[in-house]
Amino acid sequence: MGFGTFLPMEADQILKDLLQVSSQVESAAVLDRDGEVIRTTLDDPVRGDALGAALHGLVGAAEEAPGARAQRLVQLQVSLREGSVFVVRDEERIAGCLTGADPTPGLVFYDLKTCLRRLAGEEVTVTPQAWEGEAPEPGAQNDAAEGS
Repeated sequence: MGFGTFLPMEADQILKDLLQVSSQVESAAVLDRDGEVIRTTLDDPVRGDALGAALHGLVGAAEEAPGARAQRLVQLQVSLREGSVFVVRDEERIAGCLTGADPTPGLVFYDLKTCLRRLAGEEVTVTPQAWEGEAPEPGAQNDAAEGS
């Protein structure tokens, strides 16, 4: 199995960082593009595999929806009474998480996309704005890093 530019242990640290900066995220997983679980935040491997399968299944179902076949899924949110499921993906990986009720979708998507960028080897600086419940503007993160 090819992990690209990162090692599975790096994925472990990136997911730990996600749980630290995003208080809304209860559990998370990173999958390869074929749906194989690379890492999860769950201690139980059976539950981790189940989370991975659920995230991969949601991506597949969304891409099979009428009108979606010509487009590639970038992000997805499923809202339930007890919480939400978020999924983002890039060319190589899928990242997803479970949250409690009433999360801030923009912030959760921002944090998951940051995970994907870190996994791709990008240098990413987490800004205090993200910790305060507001996702920075798309270019703000890179601008702040350049000014240091």
